[in-house]
Amino acid sequence: MGSELQVMPARRRRAIRLAAGEAVQIINTHGQQVVDTWCFNAADLAEFMSMEHLHAMLERIFPSEGDALVSNHRRPILTLERDTSPGRHDTVIAACDRFRYALLGCVGHHDNCTENLSAALAELGLKAPECPSPLNLWMNIPIAADGRVTWGEPLCKPGDYVTLRAAMDCIVVLSTCPQDMIPINGAACTPTEVHYRVLD
Repeated sequence: MGSELQVMPARRRRAIRLAAGEAVQIINTHGQQVVDTWCFNAADLAEFMSMEHLHAMLERIFPSEGDALVSNHRRPILTLERDTSPGRHDTVIAACDRFRYALLGCVGHHDNCTENLSAALAELGLKAPECPSPLNLWMNIPIAADGRVTWGEPLCKPGDYVTLRAAMDCIVVLSTCPQDMIPINGAACTPTEVHYRVLD
């Protein structure tokens, strides 16, 4: 059994405590929304899911169904148990922040994933030692043979989901990316809500 389906509004965030063996299912409701995803060891926030360490363990940049997602201590923290999408999830690009939006020409405050991470953990009375590079679910960043990257649109369809199962007691943080200046959340550049549930 699992919990009731929960909505995470566009541009917002959630921090979810998982016991070892529990899972979170994240649903791309409209098929075009990137979800920045972090995971921290519940007993020590200095241990967290690390994309740099994941690259070394997988020897590739795209995780796929069944892969262990490792921490900066090089041990499994989550498992990508199920993925109904085409499997294109970015592990290269840092979370958006106020500096990124300023470089894109934004004047004044813009919601961003880095602040969403801090705010989500603060709601639990916690603070991360840093903002690790996230697993950017459904973010499509094609990488050419010469190493150049481009900002693609998500390849998934409405209702596609991933299931992440905890390998230890952990805290998963999700941010519905508020990027609306380039088309990573679809050609309309309009962030949307997603849904999620916790599974036993």
